[in-house]
Amino acid sequence: MTPKQRREMFTRLQAQNPHPTTELIYSSPFELLVSVLLSAQATDVSVNKATAKLFPVANTPQAILDLGIDGLKSYIKSIGLYNSKAENLMKTCRMLVEQFDSQVPDNRQALESLPGVGRKTANVILNTAFGQHTMAVDTHIFRVSNRTGLAPGKNVLEVELGLLKNVPKEFMQHAHHWLILHGRYTCTARKPHCAECIISDLCDYYKKLPTEN
Repeated sequence: MTPKQRREMFTRLQAQNPHPTTELIYSSPFELLVSVLLSAQATDVSVNKATAKLFPVANTPQAILDLGIDGLKSYIKSIGLYNSKAENLMKTCRMLVEQFDSQVPDNRQALESLPGVGRKTANVILNTAFGQHTMAVDTHIFRVSNRTGLAPGKNVLEVELGLLKNVPKEFMQHAHHWLILHGRYTCTARKPHCAECIISDLCDYYKKLPTEN
């Protein structure tokens, strides 16, 4: 994909959805952190259902700690891997209280020091909560980046670095969300909806498809 094609790709995605955002429901950096931690190998819908009951009761690090581990699990038991997620979240809340004045840090090193927070989660928080130009590569973004030719790579780090290099700067703030949504609803894993895709003429994958007679 050429620089001109990459710019055209994001111009179209922006026109289609000028203000994209995460489908996780949150109202503070801490609520976003909790939601992202719970979303690993789970759907945003399932996380939102759980946090809709959790956050009115506990939406600060100290309030989560006050619930206790069993109390926390009672709110998130509908989410996959809830036992390990509860353990990590309790440890994270304790670190936030003791080391970060109960505030979610806005730098990568501090975020990645929190239990359960890896590079991808840190990128989501830095981008969505703090407006930094990061790129959190999940399975959707990895697929779209390779299929389209936007930023091919053999692993998530290669794709992340390729995106940081290839996405025009004026689109970087929202590129993460455009690509996730495109992968989730249009460029799906098993059967991409190429006929309805607004960027198919720019896409390496589509250009290689056999033409119908």
